[in-house]
Amino acid sequence: MAVNKMGKEITSIWTPANVVTCIRIVFIPVFMILSELSFGGYAAVPLQEDASLSGFAIAAFAVYMLLSLTDKVDGELARKRGEVTDFGKFLDPIADKLLVFSALLILLEHQMVNVWFVFIIMFREFLVSALRMVASANGTVIAADKLGKAKTATTMVSLCTYLLVIAMMTCVVPSNVLGLVSALRLIADVLMAVAVILTVASGAQYFWNARHIVFRV
Repeated sequence: MAVNKMGKEITSIWTPANVVTCIRIVFIPVFMILSELSFGGYAAVPLQEDASLSGFAIAAFAVYMLLSLTDKVDGELARKRGEVTDFGKFLDPIADKLLVFSALLILLEHQMVNVWFVFIIMFREFLVSALRMVASANGTVIAADKLGKAKTATTMVSLCTYLLVIAMMTCVVPSNVLGLVSALRLIADVLMAVAVILTVASGAQYFWNARHIVFRV
């Protein structure tokens, strides 16, 4: 029987933390639809003034930013209220991965990120997920470490920056602001490269720390 910090039995999976997680998942398709609509203007005629396309791009950026900011809210809620549930443990990492991959696939479709970057990130996530399953079967919990958290944060910031660039490119901006758009795109590219490096490093660290499980005969 699961109980919270106040000693009350948790009788439902619909704790505040799990509700936040579900809201994040529900709004991911909304973000993707807004992004696809906004790309109509960016891909076809960059810098063309179109209020509807600009609105879609700004909305996509705002939705993704909010979803990224709530990434840790559900976990903090669960811990502070003492309502950590198996359902939440299962759903939270899925929500995190869906949030990252939804933006990566949108950007990949429109050739704003390198396909190898996306492959490396996906490959690492599959391997680490498999490692956690094996470790769990052996009674070991592999928690996210500082390197893994840094990877997630860097990836989220990079993706938000790309989306901000798209939002700006669907609007007519003064010529003196074009330099800012180019600078933001460069920052997004650099952050994505750093995120990929952290992805490889954190993945390797997970396997090294769990070597007693992986290489056990």
